This record gives sequence, C-alpha cells and structure tokens, in this order.
Amino acid sequence: MVGLQEAPRCEIEVNYNQFGANPPPEMNPVEDYFVQNNENSGSPLLYNPSSPQNSPGSESSTNAKPDHMNRASDLLMAVSIGAGLNKNKIIEQAVEAMEELFKLAIMGEPLWQHNGNGGMETLNGFQYLREFGSFDATMEQIMRMVEVGEPQCFISSDCNCNFDQDVPSSFSKLNFEPLNIETSRETAFVEMNPMNIVQLLMDTKQWATTFYSIVSRTTLLGVILENVDGSYNGVLQVMSAEFHQRTPLIPARQCYFARYCKKHTNGTWGVVDVSLENLFPYPQVQFRRRPSGCVIQEVGNRGSKVTWIEHVEVDNRSLHPLFRPIVSSGFAFSAKRWIATINRHCQWLTTSTARTAPTTDGVLIPQEGRESLLKLAEKMTKNFFNNINSCSENVWSGLPQNFAAQDVRLRYGNILKVPGKPSGNIVIFTTSIQIPVPMEVLFDFLRHERTRNRWDLLSNQRHVRELVYVSNGENPKNRVSIMPVNGSALCLIRHLGKEMEPWEVS
Repeated sequence: MVGLQEAPRCEIEVNYNQFGANPPPEMNPVEDYFVQNNENSGSPLLYNPSSPQNSPGSESSTNAKPDHMNRASDLLMAVSIGAGLNKNKIIEQAVEAMEELFKLAIMGEPLWQHNGNGGMETLNGFQYLREFGSFDATMEQIMRMVEVGEPQCFISSDCNCNFDQDVPSSFSKLNFEPLNIETSRETAFVEMNPMNIVQLLMDTKQWATTFYSIVSRTTLLGVILENVDGSYNGVLQVMSAEFHQRTPLIPARQCYFARYCKKHTNGTWGVVDVSLENLFPYPQVQFRRRPSGCVIQEVGNRGSKVTWIEHVEVDNRSLHPLFRPIVSSGFAFSAKRWIATINRHCQWLTTSTARTAPTTDGVLIPQEGRESLLKLAEKMTKNFFNNINSCSENVWSGLPQNFAAQDVRLRYGNILKVPGKPSGNIVIFTTSIQIPVPMEVLFDFLRHERTRNRWDLLSNQRHVRELVYVSNGENPKNRVSIMPVNGSALCLIRHLGKEMEPWEVS
C-alpha cells in the first residue's frame, strides 16, 4: 500500500485473500469493471433500483453485488485515498463539513422546523441553501416559483422557456440529482462522558458493535490525519459502511465517507461524516452522506449533551410502498434512532455492571450471571438483526409467482454457533405486514405469558411462564427473561427492548 505511506499509523483492514484476489497488478479487471460499465450498470457497491431483481414484487431480491466485489472495491478505494491530491481534497472537505455541522447544531428556526413525526426536527431546504449553498439567478427564480406558486421562466442565455433544454442545464449547474433528501436533528442527554462517546464513534469496531441495529458492514480504509495530543482530536479517517433497517424490503444504504473528529476551544467535541463519492468516479451514486454527525458537550460529571444531525441524499425509487412514508420522511434513519441506540448501550453497561438489579419475586441474580445473560441476549438479538436485514451479504429471494404472498422473502443462513453444538444451515423467511391495532396493544399481546402459545410455534400450545428476568433500564418492559415451557425440556430466552418508538421482541 505505497499510496498510504504519508499516514504512519494508517490501518488498512482489507485482506487480498478475503476476496480471492491477487495483489494490485491483478486488480485491473475490477478497475475495468468500473470504467466499462458506467452507462449500463450501477455502482458495484450500491443497490440498483432499476434492476428487475430488486423491484418490490419481484421473485428475487439481491441487494448489492457479491461481497467479494465489495471488498475489491474497498481495496481500490484504499489505494486511491493515499494520493497526495486526493488526500488534500479529503482534508478540505472534512474541515468544511465540521464547520457546517457546528452551524447546524446551534442554529434554530427558520433553518430547523418541527414536523408531525413525534416532534422531529427537519431542515428547511430553502433556508439551508440560503445559508450553505451558492446562489445564482436561476436558483432565485426556482425558489420564487416554488414559493409563489406561479409558473415562471428559467433564466437561460437565450431567455427561452424551452424546459426540455433549459431545466437540465440549470439543474446540472446546481448539481441536482434524482435523490431524496432526508434530514433530522435530535438533542438528548447521554450518561457517558464525551471522551467515551468519541471513542465509541472513532473506533470502527466499537462503532459497528454498538450500532449493530443500524450498521451491518463497516471497513476502515485508512487514516489520513493522526491525533496530535494522544486523543482523537484531529483524527481523520476514511471508511465504508452499510446502513440498514430490520427488513429486506428497505434497501441497505452503502457509501464511502470521511469521519473527522475535532475538539474545539470550549471543550466541545465534534464528530462528522461526509461522503467521498464526489471525489472518486462512480457510475451511479444512490446514497450520499452530507455533513452528518454529532456535537458533544460535557454536562458536569453526569454525562454529555449530544446533538445528533442526519443529512443524507438517497434514491428511494426501489422502496417498498409499505415503508415509503416512514423512510421518505426521514424517520426510519433519523438522528433520534442514533441517540436512542447510544442510550440503550449506556443502559446495558449500567445493568451489566450493577451489583444489584430488579428481578422477579425477589430472586437475585449474581452480577456474573446477570452479565452473562445480557451478553447472550445481545448476541441473540444481534444475530436476529443480521439475519433479517438487507445488507449485501444477505441475498434475498422472493417466492415464485404462483404464490399469493409476494412480499415474503427467503434466504439461506447460518445457525448461531453454540459451543458443543454442530453448525449448519437454515432457511430464513421474513415478511412485513400492517396490523390495524395500536403498537402497545400488539406488543403486550406478543410479550404476555398467557397469549404466547397463541402465536409461538415453539411453545407448541403449552403454557410458558417467566421464571426470572433482568430489567435493562428504567422502563420495566425493557428486560431479558428466562422462560421455561411447561411439560417440555425447552427453555426460552426472551429479549424485550424499545429503541425509540417501535418495540422489539426477540
């Protein structure tokens, strides 16, 4: 990796043998793939909405190119970022992104506005362009036309109102693309000091482990700038990642981005992501992270005030109609979800290390046993999420056309490895439906002992009782339970949790 010698501590977590490729001279076929397929295909890393395989009602669903192609692409990116010119461009883009992040964190109305989705804050697009974009006469005319609602002519060199000619050239100058913009901001208290939060975000492995319900695949490609004071202050690294929801009907979002960490004079930390697709040639970009991340302020000795901002561009044309409202509104991948995940992680740490914790009928589980139970439940939940999401490693297929249930997806998976038990393969089925009952009512039906045998095939219509549980957080419904099945040797472990609005039962 000659190109990365400028960063002494550079880490490249890519192994040639992982994807069956030889050293760089043999990578030319992959590089040629990028060049030759610019017109007829999407990026090897990105979900292709125009493919018939990926349409909502298709028989098969492949979310991305094979994983070996992802890793080969990561390798090519790792080689590219070391070039001096690219390095300077990445640094410049990261510094500008950090400045924008801090402005977005402190500004209020009219830039930010509340909408009906639980009071979530979203950006006013016009105000954002006024503050951070570059304006010309064409943009002013577009904004005036939208605000007034009257048809107006786009200004062009010949003052002609031919939309077929004028609109594309005007929009091209403004870098407009057929991507939806999703924005959100959330501010909350987190029971963790700023340095630990920064480490959680800058350590790639910790980040992927903590945010497993959002991040399915991440690779550290290189470190552009090193720390200057033994901390993460000033560190700039390049990464690739996939972001997912817990259903194959929502395509995973994949991108390359720079992550930059900076400590400001008042002790406030900032961690910002910004996509790098504009610096490297891609046939078709379907997801881009505009400056997104968090601003962290210490609050005495109790913890931190965290302001999280999500600002992305995404192609939602292949989105299943059932999920279009929740995704297009920005709620599905919102800043609130990232904050809730950090707080849930803090609750897990507090419960696992506490000397005592609430249990059933005064039964006291020793700290060692409680920590083991929580780790097992977390491993079980993580495996569940990995099995049902739309990451590139999960190749989903639809049922044949003669089946009525077109929204059912299936794939082959691996059995959760258990010491002393043989490994094997399983077939995973998943579907999504809309049930016209309040969320809390449905959750109580699924969690209650008296109703479990009405829907759970594992109980085989036998009574299931909660033998003991460990509460995880202030809400008593957030818990891990041990549940034996009467008249059977079967014993279940159940994890109930609330990330933000949806409840999870696993």
